[in-house]
Amino acid sequence: MNYTEFVRAVEEAMSQRLKDTANISVYTAVKNNGRKRTGIVAETPGINISPAIYLEEYYECYLEGKPLSLITEEILELYESIRKEESWDYEMIRSYEGVKDRVVFKVINTEQNRELLNQIPHIEMLDLSIVFYILLEISSEGTAAMLVSGSHAELWGIDVQTLWGAASENAKRLLPAEFFTMSYAMNELLSGENGDGRKNENLLVSGGGKEDGMYVLSNNIRNYGAACIAYPYILKMIGEILKTDYYVLPSSVHEVVIVPYSEEIDSGELDCIVREINETQVAEEEVLSDHAYLFSRRTGKLCAGCGAGR
Repeated sequence: MNYTEFVRAVEEAMSQRLKDTANISVYTAVKNNGRKRTGIVAETPGINISPAIYLEEYYECYLEGKPLSLITEEILELYESIRKEESWDYEMIRSYEGVKDRVVFKVINTEQNRELLNQIPHIEMLDLSIVFYILLEISSEGTAAMLVSGSHAELWGIDVQTLWGAASENAKRLLPAEFFTMSYAMNELLSGENGDGRKNENLLVSGGGKEDGMYVLSNNIRNYGAACIAYPYILKMIGEILKTDYYVLPSSVHEVVIVPYSEEIDSGELDCIVREINETQVAEEEVLSDHAYLFSRRTGKLCAGCGAGR
């Protein structure tokens, strides 16, 4: 069966198993860069927020020969684990007072997300846009989040500047920026260590002291960490640590690569490198931009033209 038929089969199987406890329906979401993902939603009494369970990975298992019955059992186990978790009170989410301490932001590509941006509060930044979400939970399993839509802002009676004021402060507390050498990033990746199990190397805290040809900027959970380029004072702090202007290479929505400025570096070649990496190594949903930026210490600004601002 094709993917659409597979989704319908899972929906039917789940509906039969949960007919007395939950309403199962197919759900399609528009994700970053216009990519659509289809899954199922189980609306359960007593759980006010019903997360979508996306099925692409399960379909791959089906194509590899795993029986639909076993796949359904795995999805049911996931559903049960979600159902047993304490859910957010919907009444709390209806009030801005209930969520204002958990409003944070991420950055996405403006051109690739025009349809989405027409529906949500955002702030444009070069060819990127800052969008807001509610960070409901952070755990070893990942994060639970809710994108702030235009209807949310209207319900709460707030504007985009109010969201930015809260998000820029909350991000420093909930998702603090981390700046480290590329060699540290590679060791972290190869060792598989993360979270509290990681021996932290944050040059923003230590004030530098370790030199490398390339650096990485992200947040502490490595999720939508490219947003750190919009954190107040972070880019200026990096300039003070490196004592030079620097290039910002958007390796994905989760992090950016920092390269100290050199007259020997061809900015056009950097753009080519970014595009090649996006095409060959980054999932379509995680691509941020196809070109490098330059931070000028003199102007204190990030610019899209690598030769500008010096």
